[in-house]
Amino acid sequence: MIQKIILDCDPGHDDAIAILLACASPELEILGITTVAGNVPLDKTSYNALRICEAAELHHIPVFAGMSRPLVRTLFTAEYVHGKSGLEGPTFPEPKRKLETDHAVDFIINQVMNDKDPITLVPTGPLTNIASVLIREPKTAERIKEIVLMGGAVYEGNVTPSAEFNIYVDPHAAKVVFDSGIPITMIGLDTTHQALATPERVAKMKALGTPISEMVIGLIEFFQGHHRLKYGMPGPPLHDPCAVACVIDRSLLTLKPMAVEIEISSELTMGRTVCDIWGTTKRELKAQVATAINADRFFELLTERISRYPLP
Repeated sequence: MIQKIILDCDPGHDDAIAILLACASPELEILGITTVAGNVPLDKTSYNALRICEAAELHHIPVFAGMSRPLVRTLFTAEYVHGKSGLEGPTFPEPKRKLETDHAVDFIINQVMNDKDPITLVPTGPLTNIASVLIREPKTAERIKEIVLMGGAVYEGNVTPSAEFNIYVDPHAAKVVFDSGIPITMIGLDTTHQALATPERVAKMKALGTPISEMVIGLIEFFQGHHRLKYGMPGPPLHDPCAVACVIDRSLLTLKPMAVEIEISSELTMGRTVCDIWGTTKRELKAQVATAINADRFFELLTERISRYPLP
């Protein structure tokens, strides 16, 4: 069965690859791409989404700009990872089309409330848009099929010792989402740091010899700079495509139901996803939390889908 999804993102190198994976997958119907401030400010994440769609000739997929700042906190961005534009590395064509006029939050609400089929939301950036949807129209919580998100960590963070970037940027939004009662699948750093674009895996993409595969390689090569310096990794982790891959083929990941609480009080641990691995607290099991991914199968899927460009 084809799943209807909305991609909510903050492109971002790995967001860009997630978009390409989703749009080349016949298992998914992409209703739209919504953007949020995160890796870089909203004007740049929105422009980057348009540039990706232009490069891949995804002219049929509408792009909607969303929230420009977190619900409570000041925006924290990641140019130190993604470069000034948020999408440094390859050269992108200038977009020929503009953003849709509707706000991303309005678009999501209208789609969720009016579509005859349940919709899965796939956020790969801060959860500000999704929380704003739930705050503005609480009835959406009853109609969203699932939220499959990239964010959080069971153990270590990446922007602080406690917190992963997407949750840290807007922890208050994350709390709204995790407390909503909507089925949630959380794919955090513990899993995405297993999905490394190693030289061997990149070589298989390079062998495709297409403009899109070369663009993906350019994204990976720039993204690698930060991860080699900070973590000594042999290749960068492709965080956001893991969330899309989970929607395509859930068997790629090992998942465990857990109670998950979002820390919003302590500056030391702000944005931590407190995952009760062993059920110690007896709290409500709010999410299916990924603990592992079959990285070889994931990269086989990604490479095969990248090979489909240009799409018919």
